[in-house]
Amino acid sequence: MKDTFKHKGMRNQLAEVLIEKGIKDPKVLDAIRDVPRHLFMDSSFEGHAYQDKAFPIAADQTISQPYTVAFQTELLQLQPNHTVLEIGTGSGYQTAVLLKCRARVYTIERQLELFKKTNLFFKKMGYRPKKVIFGDGYKGLPEDAPFDRIIVTAGAPEVPKALLAQLKVGGRLVIPVGFEDQIMTLFVRTSEKEFQKTEYGSFRFVPLLEDKN
Repeated sequence: MKDTFKHKGMRNQLAEVLIEKGIKDPKVLDAIRDVPRHLFMDSSFEGHAYQDKAFPIAADQTISQPYTVAFQTELLQLQPNHTVLEIGTGSGYQTAVLLKCRARVYTIERQLELFKKTNLFFKKMGYRPKKVIFGDGYKGLPEDAPFDRIIVTAGAPEVPKALLAQLKVGGRLVIPVGFEDQIMTLFVRTSEKEFQKTEYGSFRFVPLLEDKN
């Protein structure tokens, strides 16, 4: 598949849809206009790539709805060179949006099939996260902590304490919390021991499963 002027036009239309739904951050909207979402999906879904919908990818996972990607990214309030820990690399689409916002991204994927596929895709496309890791996102990445921002792209029944611990003071963690339906939740670390919590609307994600090994 190639990225054509037609695809770019469809991305511009998608950005307009997201503006109508309340997305305001110019960096996020520019990233949506720039990242070729159709290349992150199976070719059979190419015609639907710029609809505001989630679609299946490998390992029974999904590529998130563009609005969800934009909403989570906007909540992060990214600045250039922020270190971002992403839990759930998936197709790599969210990673690419973070990179387009000039973040330094560390990303973890627990599904081996997806990890291998997406890592190869990043290299082919020239996307350069700081690290792409196969592992358990619940544990975070203590050796590279603390992070300016942490984003979880799968539903979590509760907030992993390791992720809160790996957030800088002043940092922001965005995570969908819940079982079948998740509440998008923002934690801002206000001091070493204190966090400010804000809940947003209901979203639906593939569950983030804890590795029991």
